[in-house]
Amino acid sequence: MLDKIKQFASEFFVTGDPLILGAQVSIALSLVAILFVLTFFKKWRWLWTEWLTSVDHKKIGIMYIIASILMLFRGGVDALLMRVQLAAPELEFLHPEHYNQIFTTHGVIMILFMAMPLMFGLFNIVVPLQIGARDVAFPFLNSLSFWMFFFGAMLFNVSFIIGGSPDAGWLAYPPLSELSGSPGLGQDFYIWGIQISGIGSLATGINFVVTILKMRAPGMKLMQMPMFVWSVLSSCITIMFAFPILTVTLFLLFIDRYLGAHFFTLDGGGNPMMYINLIWMWGHPEVYIIVLPAFGIFSEIVSTFSKKKLFGYKSMVFALMSISFFSFFTWAHHFFTMGSGANVNAFFALTTMLIAIPTGVKVFNWLFTMYRGRIKFTTPMMWTVAFIPCFVVGGMTGVMLSVAPADFQFHNSYFLIAHFHQVIIGGVVFGFFAGLYYWWPKMFGFRLHEGLGKWAFWFWNIGFYVCFMPQYALGLMGMTRRFNEYDFDMGWQPLNVVSTVGAFLMGIAFIFQIWQIAHSIKFYKKEKDGDAWDGRTLEWSIPSPAPLYNFARLPQVTSQDDWWEEKQRMANGQPAKPLAPLEPIHMPKNSGIPFIMSLCWFTAGFGFVWDWLWMAIPGLIGVAICMLARSFSYDTDYYIPVDEIERTEAALRGTK
Repeated sequence: MLDKIKQFASEFFVTGDPLILGAQVSIALSLVAILFVLTFFKKWRWLWTEWLTSVDHKKIGIMYIIASILMLFRGGVDALLMRVQLAAPELEFLHPEHYNQIFTTHGVIMILFMAMPLMFGLFNIVVPLQIGARDVAFPFLNSLSFWMFFFGAMLFNVSFIIGGSPDAGWLAYPPLSELSGSPGLGQDFYIWGIQISGIGSLATGINFVVTILKMRAPGMKLMQMPMFVWSVLSSCITIMFAFPILTVTLFLLFIDRYLGAHFFTLDGGGNPMMYINLIWMWGHPEVYIIVLPAFGIFSEIVSTFSKKKLFGYKSMVFALMSISFFSFFTWAHHFFTMGSGANVNAFFALTTMLIAIPTGVKVFNWLFTMYRGRIKFTTPMMWTVAFIPCFVVGGMTGVMLSVAPADFQFHNSYFLIAHFHQVIIGGVVFGFFAGLYYWWPKMFGFRLHEGLGKWAFWFWNIGFYVCFMPQYALGLMGMTRRFNEYDFDMGWQPLNVVSTVGAFLMGIAFIFQIWQIAHSIKFYKKEKDGDAWDGRTLEWSIPSPAPLYNFARLPQVTSQDDWWEEKQRMANGQPAKPLAPLEPIHMPKNSGIPFIMSLCWFTAGFGFVWDWLWMAIPGLIGVAICMLARSFSYDTDYYIPVDEIERTEAALRGTK
């Protein structure tokens, strides 16, 4: 009996690698510490009532951001481990299987579990405030979306210490992802982790499209919306059309692995190219899904810190919506070398070049907005200015990759790796950092320390160029991706050493950011009013952090940048807009069903991974029971009375 238990434990837990053993110990100690703190300070009830069951869009946004920072740490450690392995020829720091697992999990975590939640966090915090709404259209669904994402991410990440990580690449091409190529459990963790979180992402897209179209403040027309709201709308429309493709694709792969179907196996009559087409029909729009909101962030920041109305508002809207549309017609440029034929390659080369036009329009609009503006170089503005040359280089190398004959040289080389990170880090990560710094005072009521923020900024930027510029040269020298070692006579070591140094500089930058947050919390200095940056949009018209109901009175919008226009009118001695009388505010009640339902999905997914129907079936039954319970929930909302609103407003504004 004891031998069977030992055998099961050895199969259940990942063993034999000192790095993974260290991770297991650190995770166990962290969990013990968290449990101890919650118990010692008697915070279990507070955790449940204030956070785990909350449907407040602001708290959900904060939880998304916390999760994304944790995933940035996990994905960043993976990147550093890869760079150490590649720093010298024939190094045996990571064995081949572990290296394959790390580059697979690095890609998945950074795109789906770091960039997406950071984006959704900013959606949740900012969009309702910018359009003058008191919450999103479907608060219950919003909570469910977060917990589906969270438990999906946890299911994927638990494979690191239980069962084994996936190792077929971040897009899991067959036949590597089929049972013949990945007989272990890692690929099943991949399928179910992404599948569960992807359902949450699709629900978020639907929720915010409805919120933007149906819940804008009285008087706010579509062409008066802040540019960030437009960018969210374009991104969420893309989510609605792209993520169902991912759901179906992963379900077909699951059927292949679990029931022995042959959708993607040649020997059974299937075709792996069908998978590659499907995954990139989602995968390339996904790149634009995460970069479009960054464009909206830069638009808000450039306008605010240049003290000017955004140049070319209508052309920016057209550019954002054009990118959303054309993103679905570029996917085949990812496999120019796979024999699609000259006509197909020519079509996708042209569409890829075409999408660069609206992207370039936005850069010119930002530059013209800054032209003759009274620019203030705060940390958010520094990230914005740094983005422009970085993204221009990324766009130029993207156009180079769009040339089908040239792509035969660039394909699968480190030139492609450098381009991808130039766009994703320089566009997405820099953009979301800018937004995080910009809206941090609105979230928490205090600014982050500017000095430490600038140290982090320079380490990030210098480290980025030191890390990825050499990789363009390495790609042209013939270094291909997904190899864990190379020979001494290839001549790649010097540039790989430089690239590794750059990666560690970015790691130092992340440490500065954590220090910056901790320092700012310790030396807390509350903002005197809600307008931390002398902003232009509605979120700056209310106290920071915003009250539960956001707006005591729904704002009446008459123009673009309505809050800025109102401040200018008051500065010129004109009377402020008359205030409507206060009325009771209708708000949704908290609910524990989203948390419990997502936990049931986690249980079902874990059961399917291990082929434990005794666990998977009860998990699915739990999901059905939660759905039924929600269907018969009638006491789901309440009203905040006027006297409570008056007390809250008086306390927030420092009056009696």
